[in-house]
Amino acid sequence: MSGHSKWSTIKHKKGAADAKRGKIFTKLIKEVTTAARLGGGDPDGNPRLRKAIDLAKAANMPSDNLERGIKKGTGELEGVVYEELVYEGYGPEGVAIVIECMTDNKNRTVADIRHLFTKYNGNLGENGCVAWMFDKIGLIVIDKPKTSEEQLMEIAIEAGAEDIVEEDQFFEVHTSVETFDAVINAISQAGIETTSSELTRLPQSTVKLEGKPALTMLKLYTLIDDHEDVQNVYANFDIADDIMENFSL
Repeated sequence: MSGHSKWSTIKHKKGAADAKRGKIFTKLIKEVTTAARLGGGDPDGNPRLRKAIDLAKAANMPSDNLERGIKKGTGELEGVVYEELVYEGYGPEGVAIVIECMTDNKNRTVADIRHLFTKYNGNLGENGCVAWMFDKIGLIVIDKPKTSEEQLMEIAIEAGAEDIVEEDQFFEVHTSVETFDAVINAISQAGIETTSSELTRLPQSTVKLEGKPALTMLKLYTLIDDHEDVQNVYANFDIADDIMENFSL
């Protein structure tokens, strides 16, 4: 499993989302506002906005916040215009990192990201330097007690999923970007609860880390992920589960 999806699942299970709800709301409202600005305020005709609303509701964002975010995007209320940026670079031992940002101050964001790379034995690279190492896919994670492999295979593959990967405690369902919504809907209609679902970047290969480089990489990843302008971070590290589960800044 990719470092990104494994780390995201561990954070979910540890309840990190609730502990940092303020930061999560900030990221979600940026996506809602930007989606509404680019595709309009009607979620029925704007798949990106519909997905953003679903994520916001799953995080228990108050409906008033959600409505204001949409209206700021459509121009009904005054709001900030966010620029979407992608940064790429290398972490400890050459780990590839891709960072998706939304910011109203590009100079501030790039300076902050560059500082984190430098501090934790990494390098901010040029556009395109590592993005080619990742495939864009839909990723759905389901805890094993929620379903059987046979049931999940029948539902997901029928709906258009490309692969199902079995891990120790959960299943990963991989889809194309185009079939992601159909597969999610089919799983939901079957009454199967998902742990997480997202459009993500899956690394084609991984870099195994142990000892100090592993801890340094986790510090870099966590601090980048916590930055207010960062929406998503993808990395191709492979770190043992026990190290990741016991990690703290």
